[in-house]
Amino acid sequence: MRVIHYLNQFFAGIGGEEKADVPFEVRDGPVGPGRALQGILGDRATIVQTFVCGDNAFHDDRDATNVALISALESSDADLLVAGPAFNAGRYGLACGAACALAWERFKIPAVTGLHPENPGVEVYQDRVVIVPTGESATEMVAELERLAPIGLKLAAGEALGPADEAGILPRGFRGNWVVEPFPAARAVAMLLAKLRGEAYQTEIPLPKPVESVPPAKPLPDLSGATVALVTEGGLVPVDNPDKIESSSATRWASYPLSRLAEDEHGFKSIHAGYDASWVNEDPDRMVPLDAARALERAGVIGRLHDAYYVTVGTGTSVTNASRMGSEIAQRLIDEGVHAAIVTST
Repeated sequence: MRVIHYLNQFFAGIGGEEKADVPFEVRDGPVGPGRALQGILGDRATIVQTFVCGDNAFHDDRDATNVALISALESSDADLLVAGPAFNAGRYGLACGAACALAWERFKIPAVTGLHPENPGVEVYQDRVVIVPTGESATEMVAELERLAPIGLKLAAGEALGPADEAGILPRGFRGNWVVEPFPAARAVAMLLAKLRGEAYQTEIPLPKPVESVPPAKPLPDLSGATVALVTEGGLVPVDNPDKIESSSATRWASYPLSRLAEDEHGFKSIHAGYDASWVNEDPDRMVPLDAARALERAGVIGRLHDAYYVTVGTGTSVTNASRMGSEIAQRLIDEGVHAAIVTST
């Protein structure tokens, strides 16, 4: 069985963010974590090629990337594509999803990837790609590959995976039929009795989770009398990061005086992981637009700029923590008489 492994520049050993622009290339045999994957596959399959592409390069010119991927897949004679795992790395996860979708939908090459459930690649590709749920980081790489490999082998052999929770994959949004015992009426009664007794039970037809709808605030009729605050999830903090905001999967937020930022721009840096922060570190106005906001204030477009900005980190941050921190920041702004906020991101 011939296997292709897709990696980004980091796991291919090329480098970090400074090498995120390296173009797509094909290498023979396993590379980096692919060597561990080959050991797990043993004599059941051989990694014949590794596809490598920088996270920025993959997305900056998707047309060129797709052409390169198509050409490589056409000549590969592959039985399986394994992408990643990408854990909670957003751009990498989206690239893994795109590569798997292209392999299956264009060439009918079975494909599987591993992503953390909150990776944005899950939302985009969950209904098109077989995704094995992983942890947030690569600290358990070998264990994740050990779960990924047998699922990939089953796909390559044309075997049905069965229900998502039993197969060890994320739900793909469709329902299948299987013959099981006991008959349906008995299973339904058993679930009802368990529910009435307050016991745990598992429905066979899970309903889709509703997407939370957040109503937008009413627009301000006149900004010329409004107090406006600057808020960012881009991780711009004093260089010593005094509030210890995490570079990913943040649980903390902080606020810092705009006067301090204006007086000492070089005393601030972005701690946000997963993107090249060098331009922001060179000029923090690119993340917290103090210069543009002051110009609006001088022109009378806004009444006044709030005297502090608010900051956290967005990458990998759970929905639960993001919701909590957003509510806490919003309440602080309300308490301080702020009428509107300009929110910037990476």
